[in-house]
Amino acid sequence: MLNHAFIFSPGLWTGEGKIVLNMVEEELFFGTHWFVQNPDFSGKIACAQEIHIQGFPEHMRNELEFYEFQGKKFSVDLENQNVGRIVGSGIVDENMISWEFRGNSNFEGFEIYHKQDDGSYTMRGEYITTDQFRTRIEARLWLQSKELPSPDGPQHGEDL
Repeated sequence: MLNHAFIFSPGLWTGEGKIVLNMVEEELFFGTHWFVQNPDFSGKIACAQEIHIQGFPEHMRNELEFYEFQGKKFSVDLENQNVGRIVGSGIVDENMISWEFRGNSNFEGFEIYHKQDDGSYTMRGEYITTDQFRTRIEARLWLQSKELPSPDGPQHGEDL
């Protein structure tokens, strides 16, 4: 979609950046892998995202599904063990992909990905829960492999 490889082409994306959790009040470094699948028969794109935050022993896993692509808009579902399943909306243009989750009972936020000249992406995001836990994220993502990843992505606990 609009010449974006991230999300819209299958492959393995790798990233790294910093995350600030208001409960810790320090910058933590993290690594991530995105396992992007081929669209299914209805055009839905499934992605598995693994995140490992420095100093936290467990990896976090997000399951995302992108669908209902209409012009520059789309829908996105996010599911993980902390927030369950939530529905959001997104927009895309020639240089940017973004999505947000609003009006959910316990979790709101956004992510914005800006395409760089070399095909990588810079991203920033922010999430907040009803109990006022706030997360700010800044990262860079790049395509590691165009090979179709395993449908299950990495196994829990596997190094990134």
